[in-house]
Amino acid sequence: MNPEDLMNPETLATLVETAIAASTNVVLAAIILIIGLAIAGSVRKAIRNAAQKSERMDNTLGAFFGSLAYYGIMAMVVIAMLGTFGIPTTSFVATLGAASLAIGLALQGTLSNLAAGVMIILFRPYRLGDWVELAGVSGAVKEITLFTTVLATGDNKRIILPNGKSWGDTITNYSANPTRRVDLVFSIDYGDDITKAQAVITDVLSADARVLDDPAVFTAVSAHGESSVDILARAWCNTDDYWGVHFDAMKNVKEAFDKNGISIPYPHRVNIARKG
Repeated sequence: MNPEDLMNPETLATLVETAIAASTNVVLAAIILIIGLAIAGSVRKAIRNAAQKSERMDNTLGAFFGSLAYYGIMAMVVIAMLGTFGIPTTSFVATLGAASLAIGLALQGTLSNLAAGVMIILFRPYRLGDWVELAGVSGAVKEITLFTTVLATGDNKRIILPNGKSWGDTITNYSANPTRRVDLVFSIDYGDDITKAQAVITDVLSADARVLDDPAVFTAVSAHGESSVDILARAWCNTDDYWGVHFDAMKNVKEAFDKNGISIPYPHRVNIARKG
């Protein structure tokens, strides 16, 4: 543009109008950005606070949803800012959608674990410290993240399971309920008194302070084996006492059988020697 053209009133008016329009767009974009940042930050903070106050929602999940809402709002803010400068946003949104789809397909397994992690944290089929069986692996839950669940086995191995497998398979939680039933089977000889054996088992289990009175100890003949009569015994206890009651019962019942002349049969082998 020649210097002479700047002296033209029409050219000056056009330049001034263009500058004013550009300044207005910049100011409007700045206002949209400031308002958008304020709204996004407030929404993220509100979601995090709600998660902290809620007994059902975990803080990790609250932070995840808060960040998801924040970036979603900011994406709309950027689109609105581009619109103030006259940039077509339709193609931008289409490109963003295509990119999101491509990323989603590339990270399908990871997103599946993420979705499963959200469901686990939201519905809480197990919590930290619970003894569970997940995807055929048993252990104590040490850590729950959005992508994995970390278990410690009985011999202190560290098992890291993708949440997709944990959520997609049967979940057995041994710690979920406050009480558990201890099932035991004791074998006696066919020549022994069944009623007496049942009474001995009942007395031994009932004498254990960890065994609950209600439901009461239950015994019954469960099977006639090849060389023994099998007696089923059931006793209820607090979940934390399960293995202690189980192991002590096996020892104490054997000792009580010995004192009362009740034998526990074991296999006998007869060797027949042929002369010559």
